[in-house]
Amino acid sequence: MSENKPSVIFVCVHNAGRSQMAAGYMRHLSGGAVEVRSAGSMPADQINPVAVEAMLEEGIDIREEQPKILTPDAVEASDAVITMGCGDACPYYPGKRYEDWKLSDPAGQGIESVRPIRDEIKGRIEALLADLI
Repeated sequence: MSENKPSVIFVCVHNAGRSQMAAGYMRHLSGGAVEVRSAGSMPADQINPVAVEAMLEEGIDIREEQPKILTPDAVEASDAVITMGCGDACPYYPGKRYEDWKLSDPAGQGIESVRPIRDEIKGRIEALLADLI
């Protein structure tokens, strides 16, 4: 974490859709004012292509955001831990600002189903960003 810059980590089980969209929005909307990480408790081997498509519609490219494993170091380096509908698969970290966003999983869904998930994530990111900076 930078001394002057808040840091957030977005966590979902596979780190292939919800957390990647959230990280993409946070990077884009914060203009670099927030350090952003994303990770998963059981990362997939690739990003959900429909999540990529949905974000490209918004002008945000998340194709380079490869799924990453959640590590204690990543959590320690973050001011806020945001989990995304993964229940017990995403551990709770005492002492951190913690939020659990109940979101549908975009895995296996078409673009028409992923767009509302994307839009809900955007609204939550805007509210979180207003609170962080």
